[in-house]
Amino acid sequence: MNGTRELKRQRCFVDSVIVLVVLAVPLTASAQRKPWGDPDLQGVWTNQTPTPLERPAGFQGREFLTEEEAAEFERTSLTRLLAGLRNSGLSEELELSGELSEIWIETGKMTPSRRTSLIVDPSDGRIPFTPVGRVRWETAPTVQRMIAGGEVTSDGPEERPLLERCLSAHNLQIPSAFYLNHHQILQTSDTVAILSEAMHILRVVPLDRREHLDASIRQWEGDARGWWENDTLVVETTNFRRDKLFRGSTERLRTVERFTRLDDDTLRYELTVSDPVAFERPWTLENALRRSEDPLFEYACHEGNYSMVGILAGARAAEQ
Repeated sequence: MNGTRELKRQRCFVDSVIVLVVLAVPLTASAQRKPWGDPDLQGVWTNQTPTPLERPAGFQGREFLTEEEAAEFERTSLTRLLAGLRNSGLSEELELSGELSEIWIETGKMTPSRRTSLIVDPSDGRIPFTPVGRVRWETAPTVQRMIAGGEVTSDGPEERPLLERCLSAHNLQIPSAFYLNHHQILQTSDTVAILSEAMHILRVVPLDRREHLDASIRQWEGDARGWWENDTLVVETTNFRRDKLFRGSTERLRTVERFTRLDDDTLRYELTVSDPVAFERPWTLENALRRSEDPLFEYACHEGNYSMVGILAGARAAEQ
């Protein structure tokens, strides 16, 4: 009788140890699921990173940084960004705006892989432009081109960058070097919604395998359709406007995004871009979405957008 009680006590002790061990083990990605079984991607995430989109000339032939190099690159990212802006020809305006400081500019962290570029394919870390695509990008009215010293005309609002016109941004696909890189993901069993801080762009992605809109219907953010491949959310987007000009793209632009939960605080984000007119082959970038406790701030771009009036009025005055 005493032996039986002792055996029961030992079994209870073992069971208690097992329960404590299970509770102590960190949650894995497989445990982070919605009640209907899909991985839980919901929350506010930031994709800010100092990792450049394309591999800089100084890292030619090098795909990865060491831990020490990555830490130093991350530490000095703000200094490099500010130096580049001050040498861009826009320094006077930017200095007056008060934006050239760590108060306004976010720099983020290097990608977990410590790559020297966000682009992982092609292996040289560069966009494989066709001659047509390169001309479209290098002559496009974009903020990036303005910062690089390129001329943007002011004959009318159509010649100004889409950001100035409060029409479109692509900070989820390619993070801004400045700020506004927060994105909120909301889920139901048949729909995923992605709200981006910049322009407050809301992309509603149905998961029911419906067909894309007719090719005659073109939208600034395209037409998105999603599905799950194992534990990865895949989002295919087509039907972009020709003047979206995503890195020189045309209306034949097609993007495929992949969201995969790695742990409590990280999503892997992959983007594959194809357009046979603008690019010689599809190209792919990889970034990380990191959980943020910060809220999305209001982005009332059109309210009091006096800059467009000032730009065009100034251009007319200069002509006279």
